[in-house]
Amino acid sequence: MTELIKPRLEGSVGLPDGRRMGFAEFGDARGRTVIWLHGTPGARRQIPHEARTFAMAQQVRLVGIDRPGIGSSTPHLYSHIRSFARDLDSIAEALGIEDMAIIGLSGGGPYALAAGAELGDRVRAIGVLGGVAPTRGADAIDGGLVALGVRLSWALRWGRVPLGMTLGALLRAVRPLGSPALDLYARVSPEGDRRLLGRPELKAMFIDDLFNGSRRQFHGPIADVIAFTKDWGFLASDVKVPVVWWHGDADHIVPFAHGVHMVSRLPQATLQTMSGESHLGGLGIAEEILRTLLGIWDSGQPRPASAPKQPATHAR
Repeated sequence: MTELIKPRLEGSVGLPDGRRMGFAEFGDARGRTVIWLHGTPGARRQIPHEARTFAMAQQVRLVGIDRPGIGSSTPHLYSHIRSFARDLDSIAEALGIEDMAIIGLSGGGPYALAAGAELGDRVRAIGVLGGVAPTRGADAIDGGLVALGVRLSWALRWGRVPLGMTLGALLRAVRPLGSPALDLYARVSPEGDRRLLGRPELKAMFIDDLFNGSRRQFHGPIADVIAFTKDWGFLASDVKVPVVWWHGDADHIVPFAHGVHMVSRLPQATLQTMSGESHLGGLGIAEEILRTLLGIWDSGQPRPASAPKQPATHAR
């Protein structure tokens, strides 16, 4: 199996309310910072080997973050997705980060957009890779796997703690079968994802993230789905940051139409269609994504006006 570049620094950051959030850092501590927000499920090490290599070569500080209830992060249910931005602000302060670009894969996409809406001119560019679209409010669109979460949201809210514990125990039990299980998932996936999961370095990343990043707990994916089915606390029009949205036109989890819809509603967004790719396509072009976002950062575009701060309400 491919030998992955290990995190340069890994740990957790204390938040003002006493919770903690885990992180893993790659690349150059003195470089410009790119925050990589994992998918659902996923954890802080869900960052492609290609991105880790690029960060080392190009003096980029690449930081993955565990969302609440994953890895080293305290379980927590946000009142709305916008509240995540305040946690990211606290992490950035603790790590000495000022400006940043943000990448959100799949379920990480809404959280990346929330940071753009809340943190304003500190976010220089956003990349969304097959991101989830809203299910409530003016920006809502129906369909895709998240629509199932909408129908089951009442049950997930009632049973999220025991279900998270059960999933965590199951994950620990199947650890010896990690590689064969991923091979089985690949065989039933669309062609694009099957091709990506056949790449040794991406397979190694998923196994490392699943059994090292996520190993302590598994409440996070359930909390994500609950958050997706509620109002996000902001509109697409609140995101004044340049956004590049990569989406596979054969995505079987988040329909391509959702990406088209969101790009039409974001003030500064462009759509990059990944022809023939499915949900994981963005993981196969990590260097292109990083170069694109850093190019926007370098372009000298006027920094967007800061978004007004709103108090974040946390629900436990």
